[in-house]
Amino acid sequence: MKYHLITYGCQMNKSDAERIAALLEKIGYSPTSNKNEADLIVIIVCSVRQSAVDRLSGQIRNLAKLKIKNSKLKILLTGCLLPKDKEKLKSQVDLIFEINQLPNLPLILSRLEGNSKNKKIKNLKLKITNYLEIKPKFSTFPIAYIPIMTGCNNFCTYCVVPYTRGREVSRPAKEIIDEVKELIKKGYKMIILLGQNVNSYQSPIQNSKAKMPNTKKIDFPKLLKMVNNLKGNFWLTFITSHPKDLSDELMKTMARCKKVMPYLHLPVQSGDNEILKKMNRQYTATDYKNLVKKIKKTFEKYRRGLERNLSLSTDIIVGFPGETKKQFENTAKLMREVKFDMAYIAKYSPRPQTAASKLRDNISIKEKERRWKILTEILQKTSLENNKKYLGKVIPVLVENKKNHLLFGQTRSFKKVKMENLLEKKQKISIGDMIKVKIKKIKPFGLEGVALAKFS
Repeated sequence: MKYHLITYGCQMNKSDAERIAALLEKIGYSPTSNKNEADLIVIIVCSVRQSAVDRLSGQIRNLAKLKIKNSKLKILLTGCLLPKDKEKLKSQVDLIFEINQLPNLPLILSRLEGNSKNKKIKNLKLKITNYLEIKPKFSTFPIAYIPIMTGCNNFCTYCVVPYTRGREVSRPAKEIIDEVKELIKKGYKMIILLGQNVNSYQSPIQNSKAKMPNTKKIDFPKLLKMVNNLKGNFWLTFITSHPKDLSDELMKTMARCKKVMPYLHLPVQSGDNEILKKMNRQYTATDYKNLVKKIKKTFEKYRRGLERNLSLSTDIIVGFPGETKKQFENTAKLMREVKFDMAYIAKYSPRPQTAASKLRDNISIKEKERRWKILTEILQKTSLENNKKYLGKVIPVLVENKKNHLLFGQTRSFKKVKMENLLEKKQKISIGDMIKVKIKKIKPFGLEGVALAKFS
């Protein structure tokens, strides 16, 4: 029996896919990259935007044609799905299940396949109580994404996450630390901690016999320190922080912990106070700008060299209901002032159940596109300007991929690098190696250079 996974959306969905893969292989499925060979196709869905749901409907219609050739093929959906989307799609697939029901998947499959007496499936079910306890089949070496929590309590008016993933649930710190230790032993070099809002992390109370001090009081800054203090040569970062509760303690922890990358993803969403209030973001544009100034000064105080310059990325929504041209200009103004290294700019689309869906979506698609282009042009200029400091410098780069004489990787500031591999006749460079690279060329969203040497 072969399975094929299709994943949409954020890194949390991709991390969920790794757990699904691990579970399926434990009960006898083998992976295939060719969906035409699959007996089981699982789609991990993102319904954050309507456009994603529309694409999904087309994908399912195409996959359904495969059932003509293989009558045993089962198509399943999971991930972030709203009730309205489930209702629309349920007749087109064999099953829709919540991601937190993943421990039940073996039993569900045995019923679908008419094989409920499988002892292997029964035994596996008894050992698993929470889907985050499933050891994932990590697939992004040398980078590993580690969920530290799931769900969200913030209820931003445009966002479906509290409705699709539920309220915040944090993983025990010991479970996270053990997972990271195992990854370090296997040679992973970049650890990315995941959560819809990592700032809210609080390790749940554990059994007193667990070998983890002060477990009851472990918040996110403490967890970050604990991971940073693990032995090994690796880089550490996290996604995502909410500006409303990015504490001074977290800023200091980031700057003082040398394995923590000089990079922060801090979604602003809008630069206009009235729109921010409508979004229920709980901060003003001035609050955000002051926060950025503070964390940049903190890095300047505790770091040296290029790492004093914090790399900053963000999320922005254009065309939120009622956003006037003047309010949009406030967002453009904020972008020019903050000078982001990267921004993920989305055109607003209403989602059922969210508070914003009750507002009239009165900005035309054409106008949203115009605003998106303006912000993208600003981003290209600020990112290119920020990248000038790397020109001619020799910096460490983590190799992620190889193709012919070229290497591809990332810097500690989360910037993509394309490199000429001049070392191939002297030293073998492998994926996961950290190498010294001289930057010869800069672009808005990447750097180019020459590989000089491996770090010993």
